[in-house]
Amino acid sequence: MRLTAFTDVSLRLVMRLAVAGEDELLTTRAVAEMTSVPYTHMAKAVARLSELGVVEARRGRGGGLRLTGPGRRAPVGALVRELEGADDLAGCEDDPPCPLRAACRLRGALHRAREAFYASLDEVTVESLVSSPAREALVLLRPRAPERDGPQM
Repeated sequence: MRLTAFTDVSLRLVMRLAVAGEDELLTTRAVAEMTSVPYTHMAKAVARLSELGVVEARRGRGGGLRLTGPGRRAPVGALVRELEGADDLAGCEDDPPCPLRAACRLRGALHRAREAFYASLDEVTVESLVSSPAREALVLLRPRAPERDGPQM
């Protein structure tokens, strides 16, 4: 099973925020740069995770992104379920719909497989994802320094 790009971006965001220091307020743009994600994709992830109560986003001076307490303790399986949605893994209802859908057993087997995948992720919390050695790698992520014009000395 492959996660959507949206879920991947969202999990990168949550993991980076999980290791942010108490005084480290990160912006959407900074986290996008740190995780090599386009700003617009990261902004959508911030919006969705804010709706879910996983991320707190404050605008303006002194604003930034923070992982909420429930976000820190969230089972990864629950997050992935919310972010991925409940669409079929196979194109049973695509246009045109699959002619086998009325008698097919694949759809049920794929549903059970997806639930087993999510159940295995339910045992993992966001906090446990960022323990060592991942913590050190995540802390080292920094936004790119602004480029300067003219000769460098």
